[in-house]
Amino acid sequence: MNFARTALMLAAMTGLFLAIGYLLAGEGGLVIAFLVALAMNGFAYWNSDQMVLRMHNARPVSRESAPELFGLIEQLARRAGLPMPKVYLIETDQPNAFATGRDPDHAAVAVTRGLLKACDSEELAGVLAHELGHVKHRDTLTMTITATLAGAIGFLSQFAFFFGMGRDQRSNPLGIIGTLLVMILAPLAAMLVQMAISRTREYAADRAGAEISGHPLWLARALGKIERLAQSTLNQTAEQHPASAHLFIVNPLHMGGVDNLFRTHPSTEDRIRRLRELAGATAGPGHGRGPWG
Repeated sequence: MNFARTALMLAAMTGLFLAIGYLLAGEGGLVIAFLVALAMNGFAYWNSDQMVLRMHNARPVSRESAPELFGLIEQLARRAGLPMPKVYLIETDQPNAFATGRDPDHAAVAVTRGLLKACDSEELAGVLAHELGHVKHRDTLTMTITATLAGAIGFLSQFAFFFGMGRDQRSNPLGIIGTLLVMILAPLAAMLVQMAISRTREYAADRAGAEISGHPLWLARALGKIERLAQSTLNQTAEQHPASAHLFIVNPLHMGGVDNLFRTHPSTEDRIRRLRELAGATAGPGHGRGPWG
């Protein structure tokens, strides 16, 4: 299922590249775009995780530099039956987190400084368990490649008008109209692909995270707090790289009304409601103790 989803996403992104090439330069542009797409897909598979971490200026931390954070992820990974992921810290006051990597053996979990300040140990465990849920479901490959290719499509579309106008219009099947369509529709289509894979995976990761930590309400409390604080705190690197927004546990962007039209995440209120229902279904003695108490 995950392989099929990844293949579908790659096919959609590749199709966008081909369409851009054809609209700008006809059959020759189609061939060039196809070759570029193959190279981009291969590069994204092997390197997109490091690219995303660099986008957000994430720095690696160790057991020595962040013993509590490192130890908590280590225990949660053990409970989830996962290898220990690499741990990264992002220096922003906005509370947030994401996971990346092409598979569990090459996974990384990145948290912001704001998350460590805002959340207590239980809430932090809930968030980290959610991110490990992404790793366990191998969502991280889909997410990182999506972020890389969507960003590339957006970047390419910004230059579509320049390249399209500079070429012989006989090789541009739709002329100026086609070029304008590329500029408008290519990034929109990339955004729709991101939204399609993002919403369902968040619900699944919420449930997996609740199972890993054993306490759905820890994540529910954390989501409410993160959503509230994220709305009032700017994440500068996320604003500069909006194609990576779907990676985070809560949307890091400040988009105003547009955000409601093009959400990359499910409603936080709905996620909290589902977690509370899950907590009610699994309620029993022991809630409120440590994650492994």
